[in-house]
Amino acid sequence: MSRSGRVPAVLAAGAACAGAAHWAFVTPAGLPTRESAPQLRATARGSNAEAPKMTGSVLPTGALFVAAAAASAAVARRAEGEVAVKKKGVKVVHGQEIPWNIFSPKAPYQGKVVKNVKHSQTLTEPTPGGDANWETAHITLDHGGNVPYLEGQSIGIIAPGPDKKGETPARIRLYSIASSAVGDDETSKTVTLCVKRNVVVNGVYVNREVGEDKPDKAGTHYPNDKVYRGVCSNHVCDLSVGDDVMITGPTGAEMLLPDDPEANIVMLATGTGIAPMRSYMRLLFNDKVGANADGSRKFKGLAWLFMGVPFAKSLLYDDEHTEYKSKYPDQFRFDYAVSREQKNAAGQKMYIQTKMAEYAEELWELMQNPKTHVYMCGLKGMEAGMAECFGPIAEKAGMDWLEFAKTMKKADRYHVEVY
Repeated sequence: MSRSGRVPAVLAAGAACAGAAHWAFVTPAGLPTRESAPQLRATARGSNAEAPKMTGSVLPTGALFVAAAAASAAVARRAEGEVAVKKKGVKVVHGQEIPWNIFSPKAPYQGKVVKNVKHSQTLTEPTPGGDANWETAHITLDHGGNVPYLEGQSIGIIAPGPDKKGETPARIRLYSIASSAVGDDETSKTVTLCVKRNVVVNGVYVNREVGEDKPDKAGTHYPNDKVYRGVCSNHVCDLSVGDDVMITGPTGAEMLLPDDPEANIVMLATGTGIAPMRSYMRLLFNDKVGANADGSRKFKGLAWLFMGVPFAKSLLYDDEHTEYKSKYPDQFRFDYAVSREQKNAAGQKMYIQTKMAEYAEELWELMQNPKTHVYMCGLKGMEAGMAECFGPIAEKAGMDWLEFAKTMKKADRYHVEVY
């Protein structure tokens, strides 16, 4: 999922809201440790990879993001009433440190495109009716371990430009990260993005006049039309192995996972809004860091995915979902809503809320559990869809859905990132 933004010195604006963050690199002094409590990660970074050396002003990464002693001293000073010294590259949220804007638009990190170990670059196939926006790409960047991030965060990409306003380089574009913290290759040195190519034919904005549109990497072009191609999405989708990419971030705290291994995770995603959900599922069901010594998974709750797309050919990562369901049938469920190809029993188009309505009672009961978290990423309409789906059942229970949703948000169990 992508979001656009100006080029601020700090990327907090326009990214994910600063909600509660549960993954910590170290447990600060003065806060209760949870060594006796089971957690999803063996360490805060969740990696056995060798920590890279310092490069200039880049912070070291590996099992710990910063030296435990330094973090403990900083928190101890705050506890004693001293003025806290703001540390570069981290943000403290609810007493825990997360990586934050290590690289800025004025000083980005130069990553490099590498071949993905799991998927080909183009994930989707042309859809019926010649939809210009049919392509979604899976791009992996090598950051050498210098851009640590957590599941649910975003990074910024700076395209060469010019952008819509003629600026060169273009303004940053924020993309939700689609890989877990250790990356698809589990080295903690790569990050993967899931990016939809934005192409508008004969629309309001035009950056290619008739005859000027050339074939993109997927071979699509519209030489007989006026065309607008999203600057950053086309830049990313046209990348090749070995290309350099300017990276900023990471940023975002709204979509982070809880560290309770018994939490239940209900996920709603439209299109490339699947990106953070994939990062969760890689950790929960795939990565070595998410496994116990005996091979069982640290995650003990239920993860339930609802994904909405217009066409079946637009479905993303179905092979992974099918694999997780096969291996962990009691812990993972997934349901798809294909709006232009499916209808419910009443003949209505199948949107996410339409599909969820089939399980409304079960989902409502699940949300009463204080260990259940709801994550939404994608189109703004999903929140309205939730109200449509659960409004009647909440009323039947003598409750107001909007008030219930607010209560979940206050309890840090309702996480939304929409565009």
